[in-house]
Amino acid sequence: MPKEQTLDKLGNRFISPRRGPIIGMTAAISNSKIVARCRRVFTSIFPFLKLRSDVTNVVYMNWIVESERVRHFVPNGLELWEENGKTIFTILTYRHGNFGPSFLGPIRRLFFSPIQSNWRLYLKSAPPQVPQGSTVLFLKNSMSSHLYALGTRVLSDVLATHLPQKFVHTHQEGIFTTIISPGKGSAPKLNCVSHGKKEKKLNSQFSEIFDSWNNAIEFLSFQDAAVSYTDRDSIFAFSEIELPIDISTIQPLELQSDGFECPMIDEFSPLSEPLCFVIPNVCFLATSEKLIKL
Repeated sequence: MPKEQTLDKLGNRFISPRRGPIIGMTAAISNSKIVARCRRVFTSIFPFLKLRSDVTNVVYMNWIVESERVRHFVPNGLELWEENGKTIFTILTYRHGNFGPSFLGPIRRLFFSPIQSNWRLYLKSAPPQVPQGSTVLFLKNSMSSHLYALGTRVLSDVLATHLPQKFVHTHQEGIFTTIISPGKGSAPKLNCVSHGKKEKKLNSQFSEIFDSWNNAIEFLSFQDAAVSYTDRDSIFAFSEIELPIDISTIQPLELQSDGFECPMIDEFSPLSEPLCFVIPNVCFLATSEKLIKL
């Protein structure tokens, strides 16, 4: 697979799990290059509208994989973070809290709280032409709301969001259940159940990379920015974020192997058991978005 890829080659072209004339129209809008060009003209004139969400139950699942299995996802001009030929792939899933423009203040309560899942790799550094900080590369993004999925496709370059046929992310009596069922749509598939555990301890594979549980958690959860593919070769979206996480609130989880299903993880043939944890709540802010050329 060539290293320079558009959304189509990465498999992020939007396909709705539902059928019908209205659904077909929204899918066409989501994939429209004309809509994308109009958006970019608009965003080149007007400042970025900062977004806020009071996020809850952020469940992280992290696997060590061989760098060569995922290196082709990383665009030319960027470098994959790795240690001794190994890198980390992360799936995090959470529920938004009134996701909308931050300037609206309490009026933001009128906005919905969809579920979202981000699938990502870690970059060694940010692109050279933007502020430097801890940066991830988005591979897949899914949301439970058709309106928000369409909105991110139409209004943003950094989130090529998919819409699953079924999206569940619940917390009950210490057990977290996540189900992403794509149906006939383009969303990635995931079925997993995890539960709390007492020990904040790394398994043997992760302890070869990180000195302590806290060091691993800081690396995996404290991000400053994200890079994403667009519909044009060599043009990528870059977004800065703020995540003021209180590390003392983060709790370790254990993934139940029975019933776990994720074809993408199977393709990567992970070298470790997953390191899992949950952030009960955090205020998420998206503070900027711009296009960059590599």
